[in-house]
Formats: sequence, structure tokens, C-alpha cells
Amino acid sequence: MATNFEMHDKRRFAFGNNWLSYVKVVDENRIEEAKRSLTRALGVSDLTGLSFLDVGCGSGMFSLAAHRLGARVHAFDYDAQSVAASAELRRRFAADGDWTVEQGSILDEDYVRGLGRHDIVYSWGVLHHTGAMWQAINTTATLVAPDGLLYISIYNDQGAASRLWWRLKRLYVQGGPLMRKSLVLAGGVYFRSRSMAAQVIRTTCGVSASREARGRGMSRRHDLIDWMGGFPFEVAKPEQVFSFLRERHFELRYLTTCAGSLGCNEYVFEAPACR
Repeated sequence: MATNFEMHDKRRFAFGNNWLSYVKVVDENRIEEAKRSLTRALGVSDLTGLSFLDVGCGSGMFSLAAHRLGARVHAFDYDAQSVAASAELRRRFAADGDWTVEQGSILDEDYVRGLGRHDIVYSWGVLHHTGAMWQAINTTATLVAPDGLLYISIYNDQGAASRLWWRLKRLYVQGGPLMRKSLVLAGGVYFRSRSMAAQVIRTTCGVSASREARGRGMSRRHDLIDWMGGFPFEVAKPEQVFSFLRERHFELRYLTTCAGSLGCNEYVFEAPACR
């Protein structure tokens, strides 16, 4: 059965259009960055023999990273064009190997029932765009095998600022091409101004800028479009995510926050041994 959200696609950002554009710039350097990001968070350097479920695979970049690290990959996305983007990455960079890409929704109970459980379940920047974030987190957690790992990222709750972004994102998906271009332009100016101001403050205080990039192999331009248009849009404080999964007997193994700013907090939880 389709969810209420799925029956109102006009209120949803076309993530797949953005990912189809992004895959054109993917190269080996970006893939290596994605691999390093994945292994750093998971605390392992080899996924050989492990099953990797990519919930909301988007561009397919991290399905590809997991595949390169030796995992058996099952990837799906609700957006047909995201599926096409992932399939294109697979064609270009992984013609051989165990990597399935298909269309499906984490909110579709019938579909989820057939996914089974996996050693690593990955969903970066996806569940807060479903229109039913807590339901999506809960369902995603059920797909982790005993002692397996759940790697998710969820937008940080900034209170009033997050509510303002919600309105801007809704305006983006409801607006025409001119409105969308204007919002992306304004967003680019805003983020560049923030970056320049931060650099001035660091220089004034004699603090050198950190060169440790988050290094996910992404593209600033595509990330900006994704941020400005990404609707539905939900947020959570780190303690909310932690408490929600602790109640389901998951143990936190890795946490990286965005330091109270815009963006995602990243979590890796370990599933209980008996489920």
C-alpha cells in the first residue's frame, strides 16, 4: 500500500534528477574518498563476506564503495531516477560482482518484508526525507542482523532555524524554475558568506583551519541543490536518536555531530546479539 506521502509526489524534491547529474562527475578519487569515509565510521577496512543494505541509495556512491570493499550489496531507492543513477555507477565502475539495485520504499511494509537482515545497514541523509522519519528509522533498524551495524545520518535539530529551512525547502518544491534557481543562488551566497566569516574569525584568533574534510566524495554544487530542495525535511537532536535506538537495544559505536550547526549527525549503532 502506498503511503500518504508517496501519493503526493509533487510535494517531494526530485532527488534523482540531482543524482543523475552528480554521477557524471564521479571518478576514482571520489570513490576512494567515499571508501575512506565508510571505513572510518564503521571501524573496518574490509567488508568481504558481509551483506550491505543501502536504504535510499541515491547516487549509488556508497553502494559502490561497499562493493569495492568486498561486500554483497543490495541497494534500493523510492526515486526511479536515483535507481537509474545507481545503475549507471554500477555499469561504469562495477560491471562484475554481487550488487543489486532496485526501486523500493522503506515505508512499504510488503517490500521491506522481503529484504531480510543484513550485516551492515546504511542510510545516509535519507530517512529524514521520507515524510515519516521515526517510522523509517524504526523499520531500518529491523533490517540489521544480530551483532550487525546500523549506519545512519539525520539532520541536526536547530530549533527555529530548522523550522525556517523547512519553509524554504517547501517553497522550493512548490515553486517554478525561476524560484528554484533564485533559492539555490541565495543559498550559495549564504553558505559562502558563512564560510568566509568563519575563516576571518579563525585567522583573527590565530587558529588554523582544519583540513580534515568529511571526504564523502560528494560535489558542493550537487550538495547545495540537495540541501535547498530536500523536502520533506525532518530533524532530530542527537539524544533523541540515541534514546530511540537504545530503547530497541542498539548500542552506539560511533558518533560525529555537526557541532550544533546545519547538516547531519552521523551514527553507527550495533544491534543486539539476540533479536
